[in-house]
Amino acid sequence: MTPTPVIRYRNTHKAFNHPVLSGVDLDIHEGEMFALFGPSGTGKSVLLKTTIGLVVPDRGDVEVGGRSVYFGAAGAMEAVRQQVGYVFQHAALFDSLNVYGNVEMGLPMDRIRRMSRADVARAIRRALELVNLDPDAVLSILPAELSGGMKKRVGIARAIVGRPAILLWDEPTTGLDPVNTAAVERLIKRLSDELRVTSVLVTHDVEGALWMCDRVAMLEGGRIRFCGTPDEFRISSDPVVRAFVDRAAAEAALDVVEMS
Repeated sequence: MTPTPVIRYRNTHKAFNHPVLSGVDLDIHEGEMFALFGPSGTGKSVLLKTTIGLVVPDRGDVEVGGRSVYFGAAGAMEAVRQQVGYVFQHAALFDSLNVYGNVEMGLPMDRIRRMSRADVARAIRRALELVNLDPDAVLSILPAELSGGMKKRVGIARAIVGRPAILLWDEPTTGLDPVNTAAVERLIKRLSDELRVTSVLVTHDVEGALWMCDRVAMLEGGRIRFCGTPDEFRISSDPVVRAFVDRAAAEAALDVVEMS
């Protein structure tokens, strides 16, 4: 049985001062955990952001749940955004809002209007509990009072509070030490399984992603250079992929040495 594609990138192009995406074609299957690799500057985060219109492609399209993000009917992009939770690279919390206010921002406004304040509070508390934060201890705290790891978790709570069908993870472990990186990756895997969502993970931590993802892809030169299982990625004979895998393994080994 052919897996159902829940996200489809179709001939997706984007240039800034130079071409970044040069015709990306890629299907993400329903319910899978998918990782996107590639050297810095190859457009991984740009591709992720085209999924919900944070970056608009110059050419091509993105489909989510069979709905065109850019050529659909009026309101198509807003409908897509209500299905998707986005975890930003640096948490992107609002400095002037406490944890309660930041997580509440993840609830669509039309849904908040239909909810009682008690229901909103319960949803926020549940989201914080899912990311292993004690609501009573953090709800009134401002982001400046949180550690780096806690900020990441609040950002994840904001992404999941609306119970989306899709989670997009944009470098969720950036800036964390190896211990916290491993903790956040375990959390990502657990949430993806428990919430039964489709997850797309952009990450520089190749080894960490390979153990938890169903499939992976590598962007190079603005296009998909490789797409397959983690085992296929590890043993690929493509010289560009091989060099990337070897470099990632060497960096992972260096992290272990620095921790010891």
